[in-house]
Amino acid sequence: MLRNDMKKKLQAGDRIYGTMLQEMINPTAAQIFKRAGFDFFMIDCEHGPYDQGSVRNILRVGRLEEISSLVRVRNLDYSLIAGYLDSGAMGLMLPRVEKVSDLETLVSFMKYPPQGVRGLSSDAPHSDYESMDLAKFVDVQNEDTVAIAQIERKVAIENLEEILSVNGIDVAIVGPEDLSLSYGVAGQTSHPKVMEAIQKVIDVSIELGIAPGIHMGNLEKLNGWKQKGMQVIMYNSDLGFLLEGAEKGLATLRTG
Repeated sequence: MLRNDMKKKLQAGDRIYGTMLQEMINPTAAQIFKRAGFDFFMIDCEHGPYDQGSVRNILRVGRLEEISSLVRVRNLDYSLIAGYLDSGAMGLMLPRVEKVSDLETLVSFMKYPPQGVRGLSSDAPHSDYESMDLAKFVDVQNEDTVAIAQIERKVAIENLEEILSVNGIDVAIVGPEDLSLSYGVAGQTSHPKVMEAIQKVIDVSIELGIAPGIHMGNLEKLNGWKQKGMQVIMYNSDLGFLLEGAEKGLATLRTG
């Protein structure tokens, strides 16, 4: 059974790099991100066009390519969370986190007893269809599955220490644009209030032994936050890469 290399790197304190799958449904995306050198990719099931079947196919190719394959869930729906994990997701991110109970529920749904309430189906993609001792299987799944809190609301920043103290949370990823919206400065991700909030996520996460992360498409800003201590770096998305590449190439042709 494939182990989650992302979890090993997080525990070692290594910096890891990933991206978002936002529009592309073809499982080839997993292979492309692997060839590009990313440590992980995340399927956007909050805003993207993905159903359970398309997610399952993409995750399967991700596992075959041995790239850590994650999902951003829509909400705290047990059937979705358990379904993504059974389909082979190595981690899940919950958006719009606001309170302790959000993350307590997420961890409970993601983990098998005694850590949580996840129902057992060992003959599924998340086992790579390999037979093994059931107790060992449960231990590996509970150990390897990455639980991620997306911090993108002012109320989450105000209660950050309490929220990130929930046992079982591995990563706190900032959503800068939503955060700016929550602070009343929509799109101003370099506004002092937003910058202060993001720095707080870094400081509190490190203090609590959680990996801080951020998702941005702007390389200059992303590198800046990397230098300030971000460990999980999410760069752009499939849609962003397509638009930027097309715009750059066309501009060169028109001016050449």
